Amino acid sequence: MGLADRIYAKLPERGQEVAASAFGLYRHWLRSGPGYGDQVRAWRERDAWTPPQFSSYQTEQLRTLLGQAADHVPYYRQTWDDALKRAARAGNLSALPLLDKDPIRHAPQAFAREDVRPLMRYRFLTSGSTGTPVTTLWTAREAREARALREARSANWAGVSFDEPRATFSGRIVVPDPHSPGPFHRFNRVENQVYFSAFHLSREHADQYVDALWRHRVVWLTGYAVSYYLLARHILDRGLEVPELKAVITTSEKLTSKMRTVMEAAYRCSVYEEYGTVENAVFASQCAHGRLHVSPDAGVVEILRHDGSPCDPGEPGEIVATGFVRRYQPFIRYRVGDVAAWNPRPCTCGRHMPVLQEIVGRVEDVVVGPDGREMVRFHGIFVAQDNLVEGQIIQEALDRIRVKVVGTPAFGTADALEIEKRIRQRLGDVTVVVEKVEAIPRSANGKFKAVVSLIQAARR
Repeated sequence: MGLADRIYAKLPERGQEVAASAFGLYRHWLRSGPGYGDQVRAWRERDAWTPPQFSSYQTEQLRTLLGQAADHVPYYRQTWDDALKRAARAGNLSALPLLDKDPIRHAPQAFAREDVRPLMRYRFLTSGSTGTPVTTLWTAREAREARALREARSANWAGVSFDEPRATFSGRIVVPDPHSPGPFHRFNRVENQVYFSAFHLSREHADQYVDALWRHRVVWLTGYAVSYYLLARHILDRGLEVPELKAVITTSEKLTSKMRTVMEAAYRCSVYEEYGTVENAVFASQCAHGRLHVSPDAGVVEILRHDGSPCDPGEPGEIVATGFVRRYQPFIRYRVGDVAAWNPRPCTCGRHMPVLQEIVGRVEDVVVGPDGREMVRFHGIFVAQDNLVEGQIIQEALDRIRVKVVGTPAFGTADALEIEKRIRQRLGDVTVVVEKVEAIPRSANGKFKAVVSLIQAARR
């Protein structure tokens, strides 16, 4: 936990709301500052492009991006031989090697362009749900470009805007006290945004979440898919009434048909899926016809077999992405870690953008606390754990959590105690066992589940 988080945790509720609004002011400037309006208009204008226009754009962007990487990014300059550099300068993406996460984890600065000196640089971490978080480095323009993309292709497609009051479920520790009686949100007045706690969800608390929607006149919801699904179940179970909402846009986890049905019944509006990564290597959003479109002007997405050859439509394979939004720290042929398949059928919405048939993964088991609260995606458990390689959370009983960790030789008692502290902050009074292991078993696709509930498995 950083200094800012420790200070925030000690503030009274009103002080935390002031802090949330101050943070909102900073984020609003960063993501919606100078140039943002022009960026949104550019994404909207490209909505109507034809396949040849998208293809020409990708060719041009690749030649520039790959050439800059070969000449000005230390990692690529040092690891690519002369033949690979020639291929890069020619824009020949398929000739280049795939990029794993480990080199970025070990030396994120080695992926930053040396010929660019941004006045201000921003550092964001991935959730680290399957291991040590990846450090991403951004310029202010890139942060605005990413928000403009979401505004034009996700929010606007769903009939909403980031300018309208919204509620958000994310991995932030919004309510630091695990035993808090509520409220379970904090309000960012600058952006009219309700930050919901993802770590206090339970049937008994559902009315407080709904009350926040009414009090702050929220018109749309965005954030963790599973959190909104859990809240929707409680809303239906207790017969609670929500205000009129325009849309729900889910992120971070796979949205199943069952989850969509339950959520649409509870929130009485359409539910849209958004697929992306903190690294901003890939972006896909759902149109009004229910199809998940990849934005080809946001980067090149490949779906590959184990031998590196492209998958046929409908054939599941590994997602490999080369993003155009982040140029300062470019990730080229980046192995995102998810499995997906292309849908061969064009969408009746008329947009000439590739359609994903299915994304495999990102659904994690729900963990139930001793007091009945339900949680998913323990963002923050493994952030800033320098001696941790990867970790897995296993719920063995309502009051017992086992954490399997693969650590460096320096991993010790202090690291284990910090993990225990973070688990209890989210779950309350539970027994936490930190077990150091040589490796965490993988599934056939090379991934492991970040959160496993033996309780839920026994109930199925």
